[in-house]
Amino acid sequence: MIKFLDIKKINEPYEAAFQQQLKVVLGNGWYILGSEVQKFEADFATYCGTKYCIGTGNGLDAITLIFKGYIELGKLQKGDEVIVPANTYIASILAILQADLVPVLVEPKLETYNINPDLIPEKITPKTSAILAVHLYGQLAEMEAIRTLANQNNLLVIEDAAQAHGAVSGDDLQSGKAGNLSDAAAFSFYPGKNLGALGDGGAVTTNDAELAKIIQSMRNYGSETKYFSDYIGVNSRLDELQAAFLNVKLPYLDIENEKRRAIAKRYISEIHNDKITLPNWDFSANHVFHVFVIRTQNRTHLQDYLQENNIQTVLHYPVPPHQQKAFSHWNHLSYPITEKIHNEVLSLPISPVLTTDEVRFIIEILNQY
Repeated sequence: MIKFLDIKKINEPYEAAFQQQLKVVLGNGWYILGSEVQKFEADFATYCGTKYCIGTGNGLDAITLIFKGYIELGKLQKGDEVIVPANTYIASILAILQADLVPVLVEPKLETYNINPDLIPEKITPKTSAILAVHLYGQLAEMEAIRTLANQNNLLVIEDAAQAHGAVSGDDLQSGKAGNLSDAAAFSFYPGKNLGALGDGGAVTTNDAELAKIIQSMRNYGSETKYFSDYIGVNSRLDELQAAFLNVKLPYLDIENEKRRAIAKRYISEIHNDKITLPNWDFSANHVFHVFVIRTQNRTHLQDYLQENNIQTVLHYPVPPHQQKAFSHWNHLSYPITEKIHNEVLSLPISPVLTTDEVRFIIEILNQY
């Protein structure tokens, strides 16, 4: 069976270094917000080209803390509206709601699966205060167009970069990276991400000193000094041991992203089947292929066919937010493009450890479908 994502195999090359890092953390005897977290925050900020990085417990908390931080700064008010793509993963919506803000869903482009900037203006109201741009599946949203709209309407722009570690806009590797294309960005280091820990983890990147300072406090009970709380905070700190593991893997992120792109290029160049719609990609570094998503009219039939041929696939995602039981007040709404995407998408195996023979076999089986 060709696994959809073999996380154990992905982490095998790092096992000796992980063991060494475990010894370092044990030897330090400091397990919360220690030197490993500080090192990762500094190095990841440098990697993204931002001034600040604040480690959090997970990606959802990272987005939520950005919104709550801006509320503390007075740049957002509870009840403000936030533009968000209708086809995003549920975490994007939950973060907005947990900050007592109001999500406003906007359809994506069918070609890229990212929010359609042309549809944003009609959703802007006097209550709109921010746009949450999601780099879905690892491809950058159209940030230049989004920032232009935001500037024209005095809106904040926040990136949900949970799937886009290392994606680059244009040729500027310093200022053009995911995490540095907005006022603030949120990352997840869930084990299956392009930069994955061995458990949950997340981070906020920003160039805003005030926001960074507030989030640094809010993630730690709202305290700058122990036992003295300046804000109504939470307990959401990047774990010292997970930071130590991420410190091992970060230097290899670009190499692993290139391996993903190489596989994606083969899929796009060599899969020839009218029943399958391939991703729209210009072969630039704007996509890191967290997942490789195809579309097909009869998804269940294709997924069963691949399973019979020992190829594991996953649905990203089977149910859009507005059709979820948790959001029953949205269930009557219609978002045709979003619904088409969620009814047709299927994710193929793609990872740095997928072999040339496995890629060739997947292509052959798809071409025979």
